Amino acid sequence: MKLAVIGLGRMGANIARNLKDRGHEVLVYNRSFDKSRQLMSEGFEGYQTIEDLTKALPSPAVYWVMVPSGSPVDEILSQLRPLLKKGDIVIDAGNSNYKDTKRRYSELKSIGVSFADAGTSGGTSGARNGACVMFGGDRETFDTLAPMLKDITVDGGFIYAGEAGAGHYVKMVHNGIEYGMMQAIGEGFEILSRTEYDLNLEEIAGVWNNGSIIAGYLMSLAQKVFSDEENFASISDYVDSSGEGLWTVEEALRLKVSAPVLTESLLTRFDSVSSDRVGKRVVSALRQQFGDHPVKLKD
Repeated sequence: MKLAVIGLGRMGANIARNLKDRGHEVLVYNRSFDKSRQLMSEGFEGYQTIEDLTKALPSPAVYWVMVPSGSPVDEILSQLRPLLKKGDIVIDAGNSNYKDTKRRYSELKSIGVSFADAGTSGGTSGARNGACVMFGGDRETFDTLAPMLKDITVDGGFIYAGEAGAGHYVKMVHNGIEYGMMQAIGEGFEILSRTEYDLNLEEIAGVWNNGSIIAGYLMSLAQKVFSDEENFASISDYVDSSGEGLWTVEEALRLKVSAPVLTESLLTRFDSVSSDRVGKRVVSALRQQFGDHPVKLKD
């Protein structure tokens, strides 16, 4: 398939590489041309304007958009819209609010363009080597894109979640759960760090990730976090919140669902009082590990 990837940040650039490695012809565009230039040095076809990008694609064209949620998505769509043709497909693979997705779907449907949402998980490593995708939009669009989605995901790593917004809705709740899981891991290591026993946290994370009930990707990253003592020591206990956790809690309130773990994990991130807490530093370091999210360093 020949398609365009718009937005070459941590995730977008790796999705583009993933697609190219699996035989797809990938055209790239980024607001900052430096990032396009980097991928062009790797053999990608890059463009300085969206207009030139659209001219290079066959009809119907497919656009994989991976930019931050909110106004950046609307800005890209405002540039794309006058250039789109009936039958084109635009995929928002970022962490957009599902309500925005439903609005954008209706706006593009009115001009005959299919707008789809692809909640994408797996961090930067998953984007590069095999992601997990939760797809929302028209079933016909999903069926058209399914071979491509299969190529860039792990085995069993993509689903048709439902109509427009469903993919982003499922990814929203996924990220809310992620908040709770990381908070539990952080709190556990906080307790271990304060005991009178001289414990090796890296070894503990390693054994927990081999055959224990709490083994998994995040625990493997915790082991990696503790393996680099110098880097971990430099990270402050400020933990950023990128939005999806808040949206999940808001949805729980709307549906009158009791979600105390997710809520408390979100509120803990809002606590900006720094006291060099190991648990919060673990959560911040885990976010850096799986998503290459920036961390706040100690002064």
